[in-house]
Amino acid sequence: MKHNVLDQGFVPRKFHPRGAQFEPATHNVKHYIERLVIDEDPQNNLGSTERHDKSEAYTIEISEDGGALIKIASPLGGLHALETFAQLFFAHSSPSAGSYTPYAPLSIKDSPVFEHPNKLNRLHIHASDAQSWPLEIPSLPDLAMKGAYSHAQIWRTEDLEAVQLHGTYYGVQVFTEIDLPGHTTSIGNAYPYLVTAKDVPWPGYALEPPSGQLRLNSSEVPPFIQTLLDDLLSRTSRHSSLFHLGGDELNMNAYRLDPTVNSSSYQILQPLVQAFINHVISIATAHSLTVIMWEEMVLDWNLTLPQDVIIQTWRGSDDDALGTILNKGYKTLFGSNAHWYLDCGHGYFVDLEPSNPDSPVRPPYIDYCSPYKNWRHMYAYDPVANVPQSQRHPVVGGEVHLWGELTDSVNLDGMLWPRVAAAAEVMWSALGTKPDESITRRLADMRERLVMRGIRAGVVQMEWCLRHKGGCRL
Repeated sequence: MKHNVLDQGFVPRKFHPRGAQFEPATHNVKHYIERLVIDEDPQNNLGSTERHDKSEAYTIEISEDGGALIKIASPLGGLHALETFAQLFFAHSSPSAGSYTPYAPLSIKDSPVFEHPNKLNRLHIHASDAQSWPLEIPSLPDLAMKGAYSHAQIWRTEDLEAVQLHGTYYGVQVFTEIDLPGHTTSIGNAYPYLVTAKDVPWPGYALEPPSGQLRLNSSEVPPFIQTLLDDLLSRTSRHSSLFHLGGDELNMNAYRLDPTVNSSSYQILQPLVQAFINHVISIATAHSLTVIMWEEMVLDWNLTLPQDVIIQTWRGSDDDALGTILNKGYKTLFGSNAHWYLDCGHGYFVDLEPSNPDSPVRPPYIDYCSPYKNWRHMYAYDPVANVPQSQRHPVVGGEVHLWGELTDSVNLDGMLWPRVAAAAEVMWSALGTKPDESITRRLADMRERLVMRGIRAGVVQMEWCLRHKGGCRL
């Protein structure tokens, strides 16, 4: 921790007018923090924590004479507390002067609103899709060998293990999503007899190319799913209590081409979807995992599910979706594409078909969830504004989503940061808060610290506005 505080190297020049004396004089009397005491006790009084358990809550006390005390109820709260503690310090522009904090004496009490995720303590990996199956499954080796874009792009079992373990060290639970039964075309590269509507023109059979979904009434699909999930979940459950089974964007037309179904009728498909999802849930439950799935399985397919399943909303404003799901008695996660989809506003991946006079690819070439969701828009989102306080307990939290169609390792940092930091604050303690200048400056401070760590985070505010507090208000 001493290393983290003293080596941050952040001199906050751009937060003060040019020539301003914002640092303590090097000849002033100094009070040093000689010792940081961390008191971990499950019985610690950490303020209001009636919403959930106290595992993430913490308090920080720094006295005027340099005494420093952190109280936590668990190591997870300690991780949050130490990160906050580090952000109280700045580097002095005089190298010999070390680090300082302008905030002492201070008292901080911090605890979450929701349990999933709060200070970005969950990483949801959408591990496969129609386009590619990169995830190595040792009991089904052909899945990745034939389904990945290339052998060099296979995500090996040791890669997944390393990511989950790294997350554990930082208090982040990493869990996987295998989207079922839709978005599964890539399974057909290794097992074509399991998939329907593959290798047909995708419009009409999928929202994205290529089309293809698991067959719903084939006797060969259930044992495949059993083998796949027993292999994967026996490994991931060592680091996570969650499994996401997908369940979104299931295309009914594809099942007219399914020889085991030969119909796109909802009345015929609904019980088949119910049986399929029941099977997946039973496997996850056998591995002691809590299941998450997208909203369509409840709102569109009207499935009957165990009450411990978590339903994740994503379409539109999601206000009505949250209320409907809560009224059905399910826990829910929010993550509206109208507010918290990070890839929106960057354009679409479809190209113009010159022979199609009705092509939707036309100026201004917007994507389905435009416009771009800037950090203020994300901060102002109050997902439970229309949910009565008495009904909010089953809302376990939310997720910020970044899909991979137009994202890779080169632009990843800027797509994520600083916007996810704004969402994290909403989920932690800022529901219904308007993003004023104090929030702008706090987020800009966070951005500078991220940059110091080598993260290519986007700009929060014009530098002149940061240097001239109050000068950019309207």
